[in-house]
Amino acid sequence: MARRTRHQVLALLPALTLAVTAAAACAEPINQGGGSASGSNGASVPLIQAGSLTTCTHLPYKPFQFAQDGKTVGFDVDLVDLVAKDLGVTQQIVDTPFEGIESGEDLNTNKCDLAAAAMTITDVRKKSMDFSEGYFDANQALLVKKGAGYDSLDKLRGKKLGVQLGTTGEKYATENKDKYGYEIVQFEDLGLEQTAVLTGQIDAGINDNSVNLDFVKSNPDVEVSAEFPTGEQYGIGVRKGNEQLRAKINEVLQKAKTDGTYDTIYEKWFGKKPESK
Repeated sequence: MARRTRHQVLALLPALTLAVTAAAACAEPINQGGGSASGSNGASVPLIQAGSLTTCTHLPYKPFQFAQDGKTVGFDVDLVDLVAKDLGVTQQIVDTPFEGIESGEDLNTNKCDLAAAAMTITDVRKKSMDFSEGYFDANQALLVKKGAGYDSLDKLRGKKLGVQLGTTGEKYATENKDKYGYEIVQFEDLGLEQTAVLTGQIDAGINDNSVNLDFVKSNPDVEVSAEFPTGEQYGIGVRKGNEQLRAKINEVLQKAKTDGTYDTIYEKWFGKKPESK
């Protein structure tokens, strides 16, 4: 490497200072600054807002999170309420686009403490956030007009298949598109995708089995015609390195499964107890 003159070194100092500052910012966790809370085990958990556990989610995704009588309710909401209760704070929910959740951006910019959005744990997402232990099993499912006969991806050749942006359903559909020859139509949220099936804008929609099965209950003109065993598990996401909050979530989830609280919440939203493994 060629030597630089003293003048050249001095000229580079401002840029070097900025580079060092940027590197330090990347190396250290983002300062949450809002406060902290101590759970039942006495461990301190940092929070972005004192007195609140802030959750990022994306509505609607019934029955996991959706609006009802002016409130956000659902299975995920009840589970995170258990964490908030253990910390002695109140859960505050932020409805935000799913892309910002799954990319980790909302966690890294301190929009929320955790992300609970029926979000499948994947290797790609693990690069952007840390996950709790899995709390819900899921597969992909095909939603179609009743009697349409589209009971496999092969039957959709030349047809329109709806997907929700940023989801594992979109990934599954994209991976199989060339093989089965359907057209993919993207939607910002689950509600728009399901409504498009109901109104005939698209021939089928693919999404997680639990939400499509729930939609069928109140919409008899549609049916789940096929399920695809993808073996997914939902996890609650936290900012990379936020081990205090991740450990607290795991502790609360394990306690809920042990003492029966998890089964009670599950039955409340799905009408049955979870299948034992």
